[in-house]
Amino acid sequence: MRTVGILGGMGPEATVLLMQKVIAAVEAADDADHIPLIVDQNSQVPSRIARLIEGTGADPAPVLASMARRLEAAGAAALAMPCNTAHHYAGDICAAVTIPLLDMVAASARVALTAAGLGGKVGLLASPAVGKVGLFDRALGAMGLSVIHPEDGAALLSAIRSIKSEGPNEAARGALLAASGALLEKGAKVQLIACTEFSLIPEAVVSGARAIDTLDVLVDEIVGFATALA
Repeated sequence: MRTVGILGGMGPEATVLLMQKVIAAVEAADDADHIPLIVDQNSQVPSRIARLIEGTGADPAPVLASMARRLEAAGAAALAMPCNTAHHYAGDICAAVTIPLLDMVAASARVALTAAGLGGKVGLLASPAVGKVGLFDRALGAMGLSVIHPEDGAALLSAIRSIKSEGPNEAARGALLAASGALLEKGAKVQLIACTEFSLIPEAVVSGARAIDTLDVLVDEIVGFATALA
């Protein structure tokens, strides 16, 4: 079984949730049956929100590249990162190491294509930073899918910040529910939960939408890589 290194801390609860989901995804009779993970829970990665939305703050890329190198040196055979927005820096990460990055964005786009069908609409429940840099627009567009963004990005950003500071809360659930409902009204029956803070409150997606949690997609990628024959 191959070891996967986790670039974590963005945010810390989402990283723990990823680990819990990986553990739950494996049928194990003993400790040795579980997937080996090396986790860098680095809460000091510079803010992606500050850098990409506000135009202030340090560049996260050098810190992420350094984390990737440490994980490779520690024995990781591949990397995974439970933060959608940080995938904006995937190129910097991949350039720093010789091992692959299990790309949550690309994998989620493939799953969305299966769910929505060619030419389908996909709603994006994510940080406004993701929309600003076109991260999922490129990945989903390459699959022949159209992306529907929430109109009230400020409300979602406020919800993300509240989850980071308070943990899952009713105000954040309300914001996610409202955004999900608005996307459904625009014809986006398939919706990507594309912020790992929102992965902590997936129940807030409106009834009638088919939610695809990018964190769950990443779990599948980790399990598939770790258990595949080298």
